[in-house]
Amino acid sequence: MSSEPPPGSGQQPPDDDPFRKQPPPAEGSGSPYSTPPPYGGGPQGGGDPYGGGPADPLAGMPPLAPSGRRTLARIIDMIMVGVVVWLITLGVGVSEFNVDSDDMQYGKSLAQSALAAVLYIAYDTIMISRSGQTLGKKWLGMRVADLDNGSTPSTQTTLIRSAVLWIPFAFCCACIWTAIAGGWSYFDKPYKQGLHDKAAKTVVVSTT
Repeated sequence: MSSEPPPGSGQQPPDDDPFRKQPPPAEGSGSPYSTPPPYGGGPQGGGDPYGGGPADPLAGMPPLAPSGRRTLARIIDMIMVGVVVWLITLGVGVSEFNVDSDDMQYGKSLAQSALAAVLYIAYDTIMISRSGQTLGKKWLGMRVADLDNGSTPSTQTTLIRSAVLWIPFAFCCACIWTAIAGGWSYFDKPYKQGLHDKAAKTVVVSTT
């Protein structure tokens, strides 16, 4: 029986993991992992900012996904999950508009925010830990990958990523936080990471 961990476990991915990044070819003998990449190591001539060594973490991985496409995928996911939140809260009578007093409005609004946070986090965590893709990312040809090995993120990693993105969104900052966290990828170098990617040490790469 094989002792290798399954994809998405957060450990070294198995040899047949289709998302495992491929090491650059070695020149001469020795392990390809021990051969420094060209251009002086990392994407800007430095090392891995997370302390993983001098090799470029993106070596052997697909190209990074464009930030504009990431934004569109996020909007698609927000709309789909938002519809589910609205239907559930409507069905159980939790609506921040149908209230008779300020106290009731606060209580129902808080319940709606909590439900939204749970559903958004669950959606991202389940989908990404299984395949690296939400529906929006799948339709637009992208996936989330561990920066260190290119594999599908583990459940724990994805939970951290999702919580950083969705808890502030649901309880206090709504679209402002989403714009800041996701919009960070437009300016981040060299890995185009949102703030939630930085927290989980993930990147978003193209699949097409």
